[in-house]
Amino acid sequence: MKVLGITTQQEFYVGSKDRNFRINEFLVVEDKQGDLIAEVVEAQTFNRYIPLNVYGDFVDASVIESMKALGYDVDEETIYIAKLRLLEEALYPVETGSDVRIPKFSEIKNLMLRTKKEEGLVLGVIRNTDSLYDECEDEFKDLLYTFEERGLVKQREIPFIMDLKSMHQYPHIGVFGGSGSGKSFGLRVLLEELMQKEIPTIVLDPHYEMDFSDCPDYFKDEKRDFNGSFKCLQVGVHVGVKFEDLTAGDLKNLLDASSPLSDAMNNVVDVLFKNKDSYLSFSNRLQALTEAQEEGSVQRIQQRIENAKNNDEKEAWEVRKDLFIQYDKTCPYNSVKGILWRLRRLYNEGIFSKDSRDIENYLKEGFLVIIQGSTRILQVYSTYILNNIYHKRREYKDAQYKKAAADYFPPFIVVTDEAHNFAPKGYESPSKSILKEISQEGRKYGVFLALATQRPTLLDETITAQLNTKLIFRTVRASDIDTIKEETDITSEEAKRLPYLRTGDVFISSAVVGRTIFARIRAAYTISPHTQNPFDELKQKKNEGDEKFMRIISDKLPILGTDLLNTIIEIERDEKITFTQDELIQKLENLYKNNLIGRENTPFGYMYTKL
Repeated sequence: MKVLGITTQQEFYVGSKDRNFRINEFLVVEDKQGDLIAEVVEAQTFNRYIPLNVYGDFVDASVIESMKALGYDVDEETIYIAKLRLLEEALYPVETGSDVRIPKFSEIKNLMLRTKKEEGLVLGVIRNTDSLYDECEDEFKDLLYTFEERGLVKQREIPFIMDLKSMHQYPHIGVFGGSGSGKSFGLRVLLEELMQKEIPTIVLDPHYEMDFSDCPDYFKDEKRDFNGSFKCLQVGVHVGVKFEDLTAGDLKNLLDASSPLSDAMNNVVDVLFKNKDSYLSFSNRLQALTEAQEEGSVQRIQQRIENAKNNDEKEAWEVRKDLFIQYDKTCPYNSVKGILWRLRRLYNEGIFSKDSRDIENYLKEGFLVIIQGSTRILQVYSTYILNNIYHKRREYKDAQYKKAAADYFPPFIVVTDEAHNFAPKGYESPSKSILKEISQEGRKYGVFLALATQRPTLLDETITAQLNTKLIFRTVRASDIDTIKEETDITSEEAKRLPYLRTGDVFISSAVVGRTIFARIRAAYTISPHTQNPFDELKQKKNEGDEKFMRIISDKLPILGTDLLNTIIEIERDEKITFTQDELIQKLENLYKNNLIGRENTPFGYMYTKL
């Protein structure tokens, strides 16, 4: 392999007669400046049937001439040509004619492996490093499996191990990729690694898929049990908000999550909400004020008091009168009514039925805590819980700095799928506010983000810019590719490959490494509860229905078409199930079509029989 054509300090071409090149593989140039490590960014193959000048944008006349001078017969031989880019810019242009060779593992170890497996997250393998695997140290071998065309394959390439400790200097992770690209699979692998390291993590799961209880069939011999490492908690069922612990700011954030509060609504909460209010006391105060405002004046309320039928009614209207006199001018009726409506909606959704102590306790024990609910409910609840636990961690670190006493709260990672719903670009939302604060200041307090989305273009730009490590799976939309190019060091050649990446292949752009690595995510040890093919589900349910009905009518066969009514009566008596005559005929016909029963023609119509 030789360097060809006119070169620069950064890029040059390499030719070979007998070895083809692979994208993203590493090669060493034996230059006068010393051994220079470079990466293949483009590769082409030419032979006599494809003249070199066909691809004028890839090779130029200088490349062709240097190939002839170096002894390549461009008219007869098959020629392999690659464009290489140095990992570190050289002092001078690379010398044409320099030899190029495959590197030794020791030469690129520091580029590939920046931490030990015990201190990092083993996410997958670095593509096209199989030639170096045999030289690899034993501690980096046999760590994982990957899925290839031929199925589950044992590790044969150098592992990609993410340096967890480096997040203190280069915080936050982004996981980008379109539907079916392997994004959710990659996120699952990341969470498995965090569980194995016992890193406290809180996950917002709007799809109810981040459950780690089930082991896939392909890993039954090497089953990993995560049941003691994670907890799934549903908002309104297992966790919620203790109303008495809310501040006015917390309450406004919760109410604001449905849609932005007006200035008048904010004022209503500030004026009417009292410290240590219960849901009942606050909602009753709002209700009483709206009823007083509906009367419209003190005089009409006084008439209500005078016409009261008993002391309880009189006292209730006196309370309304006091509220009206005190708050009518500062709290407009429509704003009070709007706050009351939002408050009751949250209550009906179960937000105030539980507290959040379980989440805090599990995080302190190093658990992965999965918060499940609809996207809207999670937008509401995450506003409260993330503010709450982030500021507990912040208060602990601030107290530590001031040498004051404070309850310990551990560092943790916040993970969410569909992140653009929680931190949207172009408009404000309460959950976006806390996520933006964590993205900008969380590193100082040991709080980090891992945000996954199919649409990086729709994610808040300030947050996207703070994601120092980005896992980029197959992406098709041009606007999303443009965003990725702006936010990473991915090259134009790599950007062109994004729409065609195989499921599970990923570009990892890391500020720690200082360059983009082409990798493949390892096979996960667990499986999502939503992996069953929906068409297989349809077939399974139909078969179950047929089997159930077969058990019901098997002892009643044969059944004559004229005897259907008696059969229906027997089924209702024995099984407590009611059919119409048409429904029974349809079910019998389905069993016949599926070759479970026979059917004969008789003078009185069909007769259904056992096979």
